[in-house]
Amino acid sequence: MARFSKENKASRPAPRRARRAARVAADRPAPRRRAGDAPYHHGDLHEALLKAAELVLERDGLAGLTLRAVAREAGVSHAAPTHHFGDLTGLVSELAAIGFRQFNEAMIAAGATGSTPSEKGLARAKAYIAYAQTHPGMYGLMFRTERLDMKRPSLHEAANASFAGLAGSIGESRQEQIRETALSLDQAAAIVRAWSLVHGFTMLLLDGRLTDVLSRMPPGSSLDMLFEAMLKGSVSKAPGC
Repeated sequence: MARFSKENKASRPAPRRARRAARVAADRPAPRRRAGDAPYHHGDLHEALLKAAELVLERDGLAGLTLRAVAREAGVSHAAPTHHFGDLTGLVSELAAIGFRQFNEAMIAAGATGSTPSEKGLARAKAYIAYAQTHPGMYGLMFRTERLDMKRPSLHEAANASFAGLAGSIGESRQEQIRETALSLDQAAAIVRAWSLVHGFTMLLLDGRLTDVLSRMPPGSSLDMLFEAMLKGSVSKAPGC
């Protein structure tokens, strides 16, 4: 009888212990994912991949931006970026669209701080340079047309919005309405002149080519002083002026 009772007791479930084990298992953190693991629920995976791509771009440069590197950064399978963007061109094109949108927002916000066309133009020009300094990888990607699919809707729309902002600002300074889809030669020249000035200055800055120039200037001279002096000596004072 005693033996039977022992066996019977051993065969019964232990509800308290089972519940405790379940609680411990639920509280245990999920195992850390490794690159190459099967995909899992990631919330908005499309957005997560783009954020991962921007991190890789700014850290490793365009040469280090690969589908595998992005998947590894996001902690998902290597097939995930292909599923969402098709190929590397699709991914970098969507990333460049984000860059143009960020860039446009910065320019619009800066332009709103000025009270005259000249002040607005200078503020926009400085915002242009500041964005490039803060996001050098993204800025470089935005102008690497050979790596992008400019017909991709999101990129096409964002790039056009950027050009429209520049054209509108130039038109304001000239006190005329500029239709960016139908430019006169004079209007086109004004836009390209302003764009060339600031883009050229920005590229020299990012490439470290202005350090030597600054070292030859009077003590206390700053990059801002150099930039403003350059604009004052030009026909167009700033993009949008």
